[in-house]
Amino acid sequence: MAGTVILSYHFEYTDTFPVHNQGFFCYDSTLSKPYPGPESTSRAPPRLLYPLIAILPILTILVGEVTSVLIDPRWKNRERVIACGDCCFFNPLLRRIVRILGLFSFGLFCTVIFAGAVQTVTGNQTPHFLSVCRPNYTALGCVSHIQYVSTPQACTGDPDLIAEARKAFPSKPAALGAYSAVYTTMYVTLVLRIKGSRLVKPSLCFAILSPSWLLSLLRVAEYRNHWRDVLAGTIVGSAIAVFLVTCVLNNFGSSSSKPEEAEVPVQDLPRHPVPSLPPSSTREKVMGFCPQMSPDPPPCLVPVTPDVLIPSNCMTSQV
Repeated sequence: MAGTVILSYHFEYTDTFPVHNQGFFCYDSTLSKPYPGPESTSRAPPRLLYPLIAILPILTILVGEVTSVLIDPRWKNRERVIACGDCCFFNPLLRRIVRILGLFSFGLFCTVIFAGAVQTVTGNQTPHFLSVCRPNYTALGCVSHIQYVSTPQACTGDPDLIAEARKAFPSKPAALGAYSAVYTTMYVTLVLRIKGSRLVKPSLCFAILSPSWLLSLLRVAEYRNHWRDVLAGTIVGSAIAVFLVTCVLNNFGSSSSKPEEAEVPVQDLPRHPVPSLPPSSTREKVMGFCPQMSPDPPPCLVPVTPDVLIPSNCMTSQV
């Protein structure tokens, strides 16, 4: 976790990893959109976007876990304390919440790292790249639209804005929004059990996914990203969320596993001795050495008096 936090910080706020200097075509209309202003002037600014991405899933998971403890009767038969090693003891609810939210935080930082790494390697431009680059077409000798410019000194604008305009693919806000929405939606679908109506859970999932879709459309409408950048960011965030929930959390331990049986305390079990039988091989050897005896041997006549004969079960031959 510490490594992902440090690495994401370097990708986001430092120039440790320089962005690839990708060239452009002269008078490219796809890169000549007007500059929409800094991110703080957007209709979805970072001060609103990032808290929403982090707080909404946390509140949903906390409410869901506390509600499941109060409603689900299986929690009443579980141990109150879980031992971890020889010194640490945790409540099962606290352990589950830390496990789910800890992995959610880990996935957020992994999304930032993956999106930042791809942006650094590709260096794809935003739709308003030429507006902040301000190339001197006369000095560059641009005479046609098919002429490609790869000179590092082609831009004359603000270097910080130019560096930010080269980080378009994939869209990092779209990736973070998709990751948060998909992770929360899978939690609602796999863990929460809502009775009374079949439309409550789908409606809640659509309400969670809608802000992510609106954010993607807003990024394209404000000329901050191309549609392919938003699509790639959505795929990246969704894939990371699905991988963590499916392969690491095992679907939150609910739908993929078999339903848990009711746990019975050890002191309530009947304490009757159970006779143990010898192994089958031992029984066969013993039966091989012992003669086979019929359950009801034939009766034989034993003389009691000279004139009276009575039937009797015996192991002797008939007289």
